[in-house]
Formats: sequence, structure tokens, C-alpha cells
Amino acid sequence: MQVVPEVIFNGIDRSAWVENYVAERLQHLERFAQDITRCHVTLTREQSSQRKGNRYSVMVEVRVPRQHDLAVKKQKKIHEMQTQLPAIINEAFGAIETQLKRTVARRRREEKAHNGQPHGMVEKLFAEEGYGFIRGLDDDRQFYFHRNSVLHNDFERLTVGTEVRFAAEQGEEGPQASSVQVVAKPGVRSTE
Repeated sequence: MQVVPEVIFNGIDRSAWVENYVAERLQHLERFAQDITRCHVTLTREQSSQRKGNRYSVMVEVRVPRQHDLAVKKQKKIHEMQTQLPAIINEAFGAIETQLKRTVARRRREEKAHNGQPHGMVEKLFAEEGYGFIRGLDDDRQFYFHRNSVLHNDFERLTVGTEVRFAAEQGEEGPQASSVQVVAKPGVRSTE
């Protein structure tokens, strides 16, 4: 598990079994998107009358790079927290899983729409020597590139973390990138 979930308890006693259960559900989500950067779960006991029973809500927020936060809130009236609260947590994480699958599928379609060119981030840059390495976002492979393979004389604009699109080739010493084009500078989200 790459991300440790933040679990907030509002009106509910902190419970290790709930935190462990949330961590399990997050681990399941990471099978669909390994790039989750944040998971925030809020469990709340809503105000209710004595005769109607307690109403609990579960809010799950997940962040993935280059996307907006994904969030869902599920609310139910339950009588026995130990057995029924996991069901609400499952519903909330199930809804997030659906959103996450759609986001990942949309991202793949967008990347394929760009003439099948892979996207990556500049991982290492040796400016004085005139070369660097790109880490592919699709398959996590590393691609060598030379200053002459950067389009529009943009080699000087590159920094570590710059998002690029490129043509992947097999070079003599391994994967290499040609036709490297700057998509977004570090910290700037691509609008493509």
C-alpha cells in the first residue's frame, strides 16, 4: 500500500478494526489505480432521535494525479455498528471504485487519442551533457532521450517533472524516446 488513509471519526469512538478495514478497502482500490496520492475517510454519527436509531455516514475522498478529487458520501440508519458499518464503508468504496475505473479508462482513451504516443515525465536530466530519461506513465518504463530528439528546441525548457509526449523506439541500448514534446511544466496540469 502506497498511501496511508486518513480516517476521521466524528461522534464515533476511534476503532482499530475500522481503520484496518478502511486500509484493506484502499489496498483493493490501488489494484485499479496505483497512483492514488491521498485517501481521506470521514465516519460520522449524524444527530438522530432515540426511537429512530442512529444514522451513520461515510465520506470517502480519493485523489489521483491530473484529475479532480473523487468523492462519495453514503448514509444509512444502522442499529449495530460492528456488523452494519462495514456495509456502508463497502458501498462508499464501491462507488469510489466505479469512479476510479471510469477515470482510468478516460485517461487511457485520452492518451491513445494522441496518435498513440505515450506520455511520461522527465525523471533525470543531464542538461550539460544534452540528454535525459523519461519515465513512461503507461508502463513505468524508462526511456533515454537526446537534446536533438526534443521538438521546437525546447530542451532548455525541460526540468525534472516536466510532462512530455514522445514516440517510443527500441535503441541499441534499450528503450529511447524521439519526437519529445513538452505537454506541461512541473506542477501545471495538462489541459489536453
